[in-house]
Amino acid sequence: MVSARAVVEEVTDPELPMLTLGDLGVLREVSEKDGRVTVSITPTYTGCPAMDTMRDDLVHALSRAGYLDVEVRTVLHPAWSSDWITEAGRRKLAEAGIAPPGEAPRGPVRLTLRPPAGRVACPRCGSVDTVLISGFGPTACKALRRCRACQEPFEHVKEI
Repeated sequence: MVSARAVVEEVTDPELPMLTLGDLGVLREVSEKDGRVTVSITPTYTGCPAMDTMRDDLVHALSRAGYLDVEVRTVLHPAWSSDWITEAGRRKLAEAGIAPPGEAPRGPVRLTLRPPAGRVACPRCGSVDTVLISGFGPTACKALRRCRACQEPFEHVKEI
């Protein structure tokens, strides 16, 4: 039988299917004890609508692999950060045409009514001459940008 950890490592994110839950950094722990598999995951943000699908996908993948007693726990502390996305995950995002996040802010974050200033490289041509089109994209964790160099629009995973 394949280890529970190996099975779980193959489960992909429902909103970013090019990433596994491990790549995204939401997979916290996998343990096996007395025939029971316990998986701990952390949402990317409070109220993440993909959590139920992640939980179901984990249970189904483990069940198909022969693990019938499965518990998926949600762990909220410490809170997920976009810094938890692995280097492989960042590479996969860029290869899919989605700009990976930069470094997440540290310390007190100044709140303003203006969009965050930052340089986001275009995943297609590499130019940092990009502009924010919308702070919200197809999912709450992504923004929409446009590259001034190649004129292509693209999604950007926000720094959290």
